[in-house]
Amino acid sequence: MIKKYWLPIFLLLIFETVAIILWQTKENLFYLLNFSYIGFSLFLGNILFINKYPYARRIVQLLVGCYMLLYLGLIKQENMQIEGFWYYLFTGVFEATTIHYAVAKIFGPLLFGRGWCGYACWTAMILDFLPYKQTQSPRKKIEWIRYIAFLASLIFVAALFLAHAGNIEHIMFCFFIAGNIIYYAVGIILSYAFKDNRAFCKYVCPISVFMKPMSYFSLMRIKCDAEKCISCGKCKKVCPMDVDMTDNSLRRKNGTECILCMECVRTCPKDAL
Repeated sequence: MIKKYWLPIFLLLIFETVAIILWQTKENLFYLLNFSYIGFSLFLGNILFINKYPYARRIVQLLVGCYMLLYLGLIKQENMQIEGFWYYLFTGVFEATTIHYAVAKIFGPLLFGRGWCGYACWTAMILDFLPYKQTQSPRKKIEWIRYIAFLASLIFVAALFLAHAGNIEHIMFCFFIAGNIIYYAVGIILSYAFKDNRAFCKYVCPISVFMKPMSYFSLMRIKCDAEKCISCGKCKKVCPMDVDMTDNSLRRKNGTECILCMECVRTCPKDAL
């Protein structure tokens, strides 16, 4: 039983460890509840996946994504977008947003790659409802857009501080609302234009600038058993991020893009992944 469920148990233990450490060091019960909730959501999703429930990942997306967007973002008015990270970083406040970025998007990918993008991102949570779950067109060479978006967010927040803007926290909350609307609009337009639900993730999302370098060395990776693989190509067809899962090297095609959605694992007719 433990052998079968080692991965969800391992993930739960990691998040519980983070939850307890932050709760004790920050003396704030919020961190215990926050990371315990996310850890349990991942635990539940992995249990469902192991038992072949078809919507396991989607359940985790909704549980975590809605929590981040609705509770932390709208109710608690915490800007969880990249602008919020720059804001709290400039003010020297190591609280919810900065801790979230450190765990999920900067150092966390060393362990679980871009798993955040597959299981917790509230932008992708909505975009994955669109009809183009499999890439319908060749990958575009416009990934440079993400770097412009990354720099634009940094320049925007830096300009607010240099201009000594008043009530920056309120500006950050307003931009959280506006930013999400823009993200959803751009994501939906690109999805239909390129017939690809994950076009926004591939070309525009500034968060990926943080995640790609660490994801290259991710410990949690999908690997291919070459002896079982029959080179049918089904895994490549269903991968929403165009990753070549049959290549186990660090340099495999689009290797840092893997969101651990497990569609390739589910589709493989020989259980080679």
